[in-house]
Amino acid sequence: MFNASIRGWLNYYGHFYKSQLYPVFRHMNLALVKWARRKYKKLERHKIRAIKWLGRLARNLPKLFVHWQLGILPAAG
Repeated sequence: MFNASIRGWLNYYGHFYKSQLYPVFRHMNLALVKWARRKYKKLERHKIRAIKWLGRLARNLPKLFVHWQLGILPAAG
């Protein structure tokens, strides 16, 4: 659902100034952490645990999101 948009941003904006996309992708990782905290009750009160959970997910499934394929991963858990 999101990969098409992320890939489009990367192709368009990355052509001119790729390094300026890194903060955007880090923000997307934080948005994924917020989503996980809402979705999974065991992570609701544990921000660090949610970040580590997302890091383990990124390590196990590195091709899930386009920006993870570039190496912009959440903190490894």
